[in-house]
Amino acid sequence: MQPPQSESELMQRAADLAGFTLGEISHEHGIACPADLSREKGWVGMLLETCLGATAGSKPEQDFAHLGIELKTIPVNAHGKPLETTFVCVAPLTGISGVQWEHSHVRHKLSRVLWVPVEGERTIPLAERRIGTPLLWSPSREEDAQLRADWEELMDLIALGRVNDITARHGQYLQLRPKAANSHALTDAFGEKGEPIKTLPRGFYLRTQFTHHILSRFFVS
Repeated sequence: MQPPQSESELMQRAADLAGFTLGEISHEHGIACPADLSREKGWVGMLLETCLGATAGSKPEQDFAHLGIELKTIPVNAHGKPLETTFVCVAPLTGISGVQWEHSHVRHKLSRVLWVPVEGERTIPLAERRIGTPLLWSPSREEDAQLRADWEELMDLIALGRVNDITARHGQYLQLRPKAANSHALTDAFGEKGEPIKTLPRGFYLRTQFTHHILSRFFVS
């Protein structure tokens, strides 16, 4: 699939997928649909990237960099409520001196997001889960301010060598969580005395309360 040449073309492609099942879409594109997501956690996102012509692949940039748009699929229940937190990007644990919110990877990724809700309840077989109506979102002034406050709080703790003190309770919209395939996949960081340490890689995630708030702004149940 060729990359969309405009925002309107991307939105039309996304709208055309609404109502179809993952099985129907994957079959049309010749992509095998797994029985479940236990070993294929990123499969739904990969399928939608292929269908919509995303260009980023594994590169650390927006999925549609030429349009300045990031794609996020979001599993929801029958009432449209998100079922899990949304990964934003990997968090830097070293070399963060002087980094400001305005130029951060998190803000860049969240500056314009194409959200595509997908049925996510485990009682529905993966191939039968339907794709929902897409929406294009940018943070409001208030949302940006809270995301910034969360990011600054978390980055301050990292800079102070307290990365291992960060829990899921930190951050109102944005949280920092371990992101690793296993407990042996360690990365470099710093301790409270500035000493080099090894710790699990971390990722920034959006809380489900926040993504529910985003969806609710567009879809009134």
